[in-house]
Amino acid sequence: MEKQRMFINGEWVDAISKNTRTIINPYNQEIVAEAAEGDERDTKKAIEAARKAFDQGDWAETPAKERGEIVLKIAQLIRENNEELARLETFDTGKTLEESRADMDDIANVFLYFAGLADKEGGEVINSPFPDSDSKVVREPVGVCGQITPWNYPLLQAAWKIAPALAAGNTIIVKPSEITPLTTVKVFELMEEAGVPKGVANLVLGPGHNVGAELASNTDVDLISFTGGIETGKKIMQTASVNVKNIALELGGKNPNIVFADADFDTAVDQALNAVFFHAGQVCSAGSRLLVEDSIHDKFVEKLVERASRIKLGNGFDEDTESGPLISKEHRDKVESFVEIGKQEGAHLALGGKRPEDPQLQDGFFYLPTIFTGCTSDMKIVQEEVFGPVLTVEKFSTKEEAVSLANDTIYGLAGAVWSTDIEKAEFVAAKLRMGTVWINDFHPYFAQAPWGGYKQSGIGRELGRPGLEEYTETKHIFRNKKPEAINWFK
Repeated sequence: MEKQRMFINGEWVDAISKNTRTIINPYNQEIVAEAAEGDERDTKKAIEAARKAFDQGDWAETPAKERGEIVLKIAQLIRENNEELARLETFDTGKTLEESRADMDDIANVFLYFAGLADKEGGEVINSPFPDSDSKVVREPVGVCGQITPWNYPLLQAAWKIAPALAAGNTIIVKPSEITPLTTVKVFELMEEAGVPKGVANLVLGPGHNVGAELASNTDVDLISFTGGIETGKKIMQTASVNVKNIALELGGKNPNIVFADADFDTAVDQALNAVFFHAGQVCSAGSRLLVEDSIHDKFVEKLVERASRIKLGNGFDEDTESGPLISKEHRDKVESFVEIGKQEGAHLALGGKRPEDPQLQDGFFYLPTIFTGCTSDMKIVQEEVFGPVLTVEKFSTKEEAVSLANDTIYGLAGAVWSTDIEKAEFVAAKLRMGTVWINDFHPYFAQAPWGGYKQSGIGRELGRPGLEEYTETKHIFRNKKPEAINWFK
């Protein structure tokens, strides 16, 4: 079995400690790889390499068009290696191969988008109020960027960070989740092939409590970008204050899916299933809160339960599998604890709430699609992110009540509204305190549109032009064409 190694200062290396971690397939706990397990020492080496490459190298001064060409080459190599990457992603996460293939297409598109945007952000000339002068605003790279990515979309989330950072001229240290490193390692191989200079892109494998903590606390790191849980995000934010780092945080959501009585019923039911049970609910934008107008509530729930009960769980490599396992035993334990809390809070368990009994699924970390009805906004299962195949259902009577319920959490990542009354849908969309709102749809995203949240869902944006701007600093340059003495002091 080939060991997955780290990439530091242009070389593939083992951890200084020689420690390794076993990577398993969550479908059956089969060992699929062995990976180097780095710590603070490896992280410091990577930071040192990135710092030197930024301060003494040519990457930041390389013409933006040339940087864009390298990012474009990465996109092309991802497309050429789509199938291998997709298979690695399914081994890593347990998701279906069909979903992994779609992820790779999206990832290539992200690199393609930022490759094209690299030389389009040259700054602007602004009018100076002073005579005989000119004034311009330029954008420059932030510097050394630490990037910490999650396990649910290992390479997609890495792409959202790597592509704009490189396009803008930064140097990077990437720390993928220690349990899902395979596709990130492979893409670093492709980045090396594409011609990313030595020290510009570095990869450190290992747990967050030492690798991630070092990235956040090290004063040679200028920016920290993190996607993951809210409590970890808060710790990173506090630690990053040591040198007032730039921070970009995406910390999940408790996303409302609002269905009015005049919505296309069958489509709304179908999309409600996809919103919460896609990838076993392990999606930051999952529609885990379903708000249904009271006049159609019972009919809607009945149909939803019937459809959800037929979801096919299984091996991500099987064509008929619709949903794979949860990522780990620890995460399934967390989901199960939330389900028990829901029962104790008085929510009605309409479906699921247990592990599947199918003998073929006993070796994996599976959990049945679960639906709670009779939920209220004061319940913990309504307020907190479960990050699993668990749906809570609430009733509402008016659009104002729907908005009030939808906004009643600490999160503000995404939400959706379903109605054939576009004026009503637009009213609700305008009132929702969320970074993305879908009308008569759920989940679509693309590289051109910014992604991020309000409130405690995070700080900053990924994707779109704002996603590139996160990796730049704004500088104002003023030139006096006819300098002369002021003689203020006699």
